[in-house]
Amino acid sequence: MEKFEKLTGVAAPMPLVNIDTDMIIPKMFLKSIQRTGFGVNLFDEMRYNRDGSEIPDFVLNKPQYRKAEILVAGDNFGCGSSREHAPWAIADFGIKCVISTSFADIFFNNCFKNGILPVVLPQEQVDILMTDAEKGENARMTVDLEAQEITTSDGEVISFEVDAFKKHCLLEGLDDIGLTMEKAASIDSFEQKAAQDRPWV
Repeated sequence: MEKFEKLTGVAAPMPLVNIDTDMIIPKMFLKSIQRTGFGVNLFDEMRYNRDGSEIPDFVLNKPQYRKAEILVAGDNFGCGSSREHAPWAIADFGIKCVISTSFADIFFNNCFKNGILPVVLPQEQVDILMTDAEKGENARMTVDLEAQEITTSDGEVISFEVDAFKKHCLLEGLDDIGLTMEKAASIDSFEQKAAQDRPWV
């Protein structure tokens, strides 16, 4: 998993509330357990017509937001089913940070496990960032995980809270496997001792 330290990029405004995981990645695309290849179908039903053509008015289809790395969203983002494919699709598209007033718990935790920083802020601060995002590609935000600060294109700084352990994992690029491998020496030592104590196993 890539380390998340400081990100400066375009933020896409998506003020819809209750965006669920089926809207993020519809169930018909859940045909792989690989983490890649889902970005093309991110927000598929909002992003494409039935004939496969793009819906021009959808935010991520607009030229200024096609390479967005930050998403400023409405309340209760990631609700619905617990599919981990939702953060996979977001990450595969290139979005590394999602900002909202609230997230569904499972989606929230899955974001950290897949290199995405979910930031929870009060409505008035999300409104400030939403307005900044609406300025387009020339309004680039900076998300500094170490300092726990978001800086708008106008230089306004907004602080955010993040769990210390989850912050460590993102800064070091550690998913569940990476966390386990940090203990590789202890695991090897245990296995060697177990083999000596119980050679018949």
